[in-house]
Amino acid sequence: MFWLFVSHSSKAQTKEFYLTLENHVFTPSELKVPADKKVKLIIFNKDMVAEEFDSFDLNREKVLFPKRKSTIFIGPLKPGNYEYFGEYHPNSARGVIVVEVKDAN
Repeated sequence: MFWLFVSHSSKAQTKEFYLTLENHVFTPSELKVPADKKVKLIIFNKDMVAEEFDSFDLNREKVLFPKRKSTIFIGPLKPGNYEYFGEYHPNSARGVIVVEVKDAN
């Protein structure tokens, strides 16, 4: 009997995008990601206190522990603006994910 094992490593790689939280401010405050693709959002909280990433638009919330990286998967999303904020510092910890279609050129 002959067995053939095939490994499919051609699985599409999820693109990573990065945010930093420092002094209760997300940087960059506007992050552009591609439309119709699942993306991995990696957030590094440089502050000494926890924050909670909240987005009604993205239907996501996650505690961002101090001095740690956190991962949130979003998408695939249609083109548009998706706002997010820090629940504990909503006046300063704010941002927007801008989902856009890339030109084929």
